[in-house]
Amino acid sequence: MKTIFDDVSYHCSKIVTKSYSTSFSMATKMLAPSIRADIYNIYGFVRFADEIVDTFHDYDKAKLFDDFEKDMEQAIADKISLNPILNSFQDTYHKYDIPHHLVASFMKSMRMDLTKKNYETFDEYREYIYGSADVVGLMCLCVFVKGDKEKYEELKESAMALGSAFQKVNFLRDLKADYEDLNRTYFPNTNLLELDEESKKRIVNEIKADFALGYSGIVQLPEQAKFGVYTAYCYYKKLLQKLQSTPPLEIKNTRIRVPNYQKFGLLAQSYVNYKLQLVQ
Repeated sequence: MKTIFDDVSYHCSKIVTKSYSTSFSMATKMLAPSIRADIYNIYGFVRFADEIVDTFHDYDKAKLFDDFEKDMEQAIADKISLNPILNSFQDTYHKYDIPHHLVASFMKSMRMDLTKKNYETFDEYREYIYGSADVVGLMCLCVFVKGDKEKYEELKESAMALGSAFQKVNFLRDLKADYEDLNRTYFPNTNLLELDEESKKRIVNEIKADFALGYSGIVQLPEQAKFGVYTAYCYYKKLLQKLQSTPPLEIKNTRIRVPNYQKFGLLAQSYVNYKLQLVQ
């Protein structure tokens, strides 16, 4: 009867995705049913790790993270876990032969958030983004290409760039919360207390370059994944446009967002573009 337990585990990961991110959940719904659940499983895993380091301030976060990492490794080794989020993740991990170094790099970056507050050099910044975002894109890519190693290597660089773009947009959007609530700054050589238009423009241009490389991979994705990833791309591009047109002072003091009605408009436009074969 383990099938019932696995179904419950998968459902838990789906609930986590829907509860924490309406935009990611919306994009995931646009994936083919054959791979949709596996993306929920990856998101549930990375979300729980992120929640430990970002949210559980009244608890011993280091201990919670140690326990979570130990349970994750045990789940992968045993191919089962009584933690439904880890049980669903290990299933996807084994199904698509996700390289363990991707998971290890992700956990390393999450652990950095327990103690590190400033990223003063580009190398530190790049290492953190690789572990916190690029490898998540690569884990999803394993699912999108269904284990096709040749296709994976072909799209690897663009998947990393898209992951970087999404993460950097989040950094720019969450400047206020990261600085005031978590005392963190991610962008190197940028004084967030004195963020000006020139500094913002430099960050925006960096993200645009990531988006351009990421898009070159989207158009080469298998059909089962293309529309869903393109939907996420359109949402984050819209969010970047809003950030680009927002004065630096407002970015520092307000969390910029895309309203739900605009999200649904983006979804409709993405669908039209996709059906007219404009995503190429």
